[in-house]
Amino acid sequence: MHSTDSKAQPADQPGRPRRPWRSLLALLVGKAVRLVSRLSHHGGSALPGKVVERIDPGFLARTLSGLPRGVVLVSGTNGKTTTTRMVASMLESLGLKVFTNPTGSNFTRGVVSALVSTLGLSGRLNADIAVLELDEAYAVHFVRQVKPRYALLLNVMRDQLDRFGEIDTTARLLGQVARATRGTVVLNREDPRIASLAAQTPAQTGVAYFGLSDDLLTYFPTDDDMHASDQDADGAATASTSRPVRPGHRLPAEVTLERVMDHRAAFRLDGRLLETDLRLEGVYNLYNAAAALALVRVVLEDREPDDAALMDALSKVTPAFGRGEVITYQGAPVELVLVKNPMGFRLALTSFDSAGQDTMIAIRDEYADGRDMSWLWDVDFTSLRDAGVAMVSGTRAYDMALRLAYDQVPTEAIETDLDRALTSFLEVHPGRPKRIYCTYTSMLRLRSALGRITSVDDAGVGA
Repeated sequence: MHSTDSKAQPADQPGRPRRPWRSLLALLVGKAVRLVSRLSHHGGSALPGKVVERIDPGFLARTLSGLPRGVVLVSGTNGKTTTTRMVASMLESLGLKVFTNPTGSNFTRGVVSALVSTLGLSGRLNADIAVLELDEAYAVHFVRQVKPRYALLLNVMRDQLDRFGEIDTTARLLGQVARATRGTVVLNREDPRIASLAAQTPAQTGVAYFGLSDDLLTYFPTDDDMHASDQDADGAATASTSRPVRPGHRLPAEVTLERVMDHRAAFRLDGRLLETDLRLEGVYNLYNAAAALALVRVVLEDREPDDAALMDALSKVTPAFGRGEVITYQGAPVELVLVKNPMGFRLALTSFDSAGQDTMIAIRDEYADGRDMSWLWDVDFTSLRDAGVAMVSGTRAYDMALRLAYDQVPTEAIETDLDRALTSFLEVHPGRPKRIYCTYTSMLRLRSALGRITSVDDAGVGA
């Protein structure tokens, strides 16, 4: 099944370490911190993990050791949260007990916080496998403690470069993940920096790929496609007019995305063409679905689930919180669309029709968003010209409004305070569908504010 034969899967840890007394203390304190944070609406989802790590530095590795099917690590610039949700949901649908970090808090302490909320006082994790999203930089810290059995590496884009430095630095971080993986690494063959990581995997580690059909290569440009091309008069990359050169495109793929449709996609698995409906929003998530399918097939290669079961499991996946999540307010849908780099924003804009919708854009520059917002100038906003933008908000609202003005997109209102902006935005055209494009901390704030006035699913995230 894989392009490199996998050897017998090794144990992820040499044995389940004896539980020290401070482990129980750490768990009790962590649960107390989580309770206080949630009751007071202060602190983020990672705070209990930060406290637990300080009391018991070995908590993470010890708790995850001994899982029958080991640990899956998902990382890359775009799509981590949604793809992690896909993999976890599909594995559960196919019969496994899965532990995951569902809030998108993708630092090691976020994983520990998720463990704190899941574990009983015995400290034993009742799961077959862990499927974990890790930030590119923190994935390196994670693999120093826990050697994953599987890794899914999605892409490398210019995202938050004020945090990580040059794009090749991010690739090197993911290379450390590939070198630490003991079972199989699943790679995006269309991203040259990701595909090249196959050479860094240990000799006993398997390698598998996911990819695109020839016809879709221009639809999903890589970072090099976007930045190596001059911009045409409309701001669209000229690379979109001809098929780009991808060195790894002919590598044998576990799964390829063949066709994209409205909430439907076709995939090729071992020469078989399969179609399914999806509940996910945005064409970019269809490519994430190919990645998830490839990983699930690798994890379950001993079971070899049939095609119908795989497609059925994929069709049941719902959006991760804030990633195309739809919240109902006074009978109308309010959709939250996370944007954090040029590629993500560009694909989000091409995925959604702005007609018949009120649009808001909320841009903040906190650490989790990235301080450098110059990437907004690499996004083409002309698709918003006809409908306009009803509200621009966040700490970088005026930067965003200026960017829209350059693309001749009318802006009705600018309000830097997110709470006031949301209230005003919701009052415009009651009953009309609304969509909010937002950076990460904006999404958390807006979701929390919506939770005070309407029903919002609990994702375990502090205000």
